[in-house]
Amino acid sequence: MATLKTGYHHGDLRAALIDAGLALTRTGGPDALTIREATRRVGVSPNAAYRHFADREALLGAVAVAIQHRMAAQMQRRPLRHASDRLRAVGMGYIKFALDEPGWFGVAFFGAGLDETGSAPPYLALVDALDAMAEAKVLTAERRDGAEWPCWSAVHGFAELALRGPLRHARRRDVEKLAQRTVDDIIEGVTRRA
Repeated sequence: MATLKTGYHHGDLRAALIDAGLALTRTGGPDALTIREATRRVGVSPNAAYRHFADREALLGAVAVAIQHRMAAQMQRRPLRHASDRLRAVGMGYIKFALDEPGWFGVAFFGAGLDETGSAPPYLALVDALDAMAEAKVLTAERRDGAEWPCWSAVHGFAELALRGPLRHARRRDVEKLAQRTVDDIIEGVTRRA
């Protein structure tokens, strides 16, 4: 008679630890992630984690990258009709992700050990949207240069105000309406002709 195995057995421990980290941080944010709790959930000793991650910060960085990929996927879900629709989808997707997943949003860009080379998937989605607008001649080369930083700052700042600032107690539909205005104002600002 075969016995049913429980816990972690001979697989991809690194991926299992990242999955445990995703589960922990989804509601608890970065403070909820510990090596001890992640390994307990996976069913291995804490020492086993150190074969794949130097420390908690390394695991948190890997979890943050996994979150960034999920965020970028949400940012690119909307149908596109015009060049500026892509930037609208990216901006609204970013804010919606923050509102829907505040724990993950708290981890996504502020963990130690994150790649600082500008290759974060949400950043790349924003760059691609701005480049598409420039290619469609909706955005001039002058206005395109460096536009990712004010765009990202605006949506990130709005998300923070909605999660932890003066908008945190507002009704969701009111926040979404203000988010739409924020993104529309971003698009109007970057496409404005001097």
